[in-house]
Amino acid sequence: MNQLKLFIDLARLKKPIGFMLLFWPCSWGLTLAYDFSDNLDNYFYYLFMFFLGSVFMRSAGCIVNDIFDKKFDAKVYRTKDRPIASGKISIKLASMYSISLCFLALIVLLNFNSLTIILALGSMPLAFTYPLMKRFTYWPQLFLGITFNYGLILGWTAIYNQINLIPFIFYLGAIFWTLGYDTIYGYQDINDDEIIGLKSTSIKFKAKPYFFLITCYLILFFIIVLLGMLNKFNIMYYFFCLIIGYHLFFHQLKKVKLNNANSCLKCFKSNNTLGALVLIGILIGKV
Repeated sequence: MNQLKLFIDLARLKKPIGFMLLFWPCSWGLTLAYDFSDNLDNYFYYLFMFFLGSVFMRSAGCIVNDIFDKKFDAKVYRTKDRPIASGKISIKLASMYSISLCFLALIVLLNFNSLTIILALGSMPLAFTYPLMKRFTYWPQLFLGITFNYGLILGWTAIYNQINLIPFIFYLGAIFWTLGYDTIYGYQDINDDEIIGLKSTSIKFKAKPYFFLITCYLILFFIIVLLGMLNKFNIMYYFFCLIIGYHLFFHQLKKVKLNNANSCLKCFKSNNTLGALVLIGILIGKV
């Protein structure tokens, strides 16, 4: 029973925000591409497959991250009690867990078309090298954005079995979304990260953080509006965009206190709501 608890802690299964932030872009791409005049069974089937894949891959990614960051995590107050950093789980056992989760994710992936499978497999190097980026660049959040939002492309190809410009434009906006929310998340550990020599956009833009965050969210919001124009969504979509904008700029950026770890975490978690709002907006636009 103790090992099960340690595995749940290791895979962050009690913290669903991680796999939900991986899932939402998948749902956006799928919903954007899907023809809702067809049978809805396929839509909900693929939605469930993407959800399972998100849980498995996020859990595997957390384990790999903790293996790479064992020494760093032990020096940071927020992460020092993680199972690997504290020595409660060995690297060998953690590696076996990660491999098992990747195998489960592969089983899920095999339910999609060939193009989606190939594209997903091509993203694996990104998924497992991201944890190393904070050692070398102040832009690890950019690599996270490229990796975490890749599912938006996969959601699109799962339906169309081809790629065009629309999902890539949306993908760009989603990357800036991640740049924003993960920079906010990084402010929880900014002091410890500076001491131990890790890099992040939180550190790079600490002199003018709100300028950077507003820029990221403005680009996301502009692309969400542009998405409606490119897809000829109905007028209700643009009214709903105002709710999305309110959430980004007033519920998040106006309220967050970057010098308060609890405030940063609360703001970060609120992006689960943002993900749902964007999905609802796309559905409204296609009605």
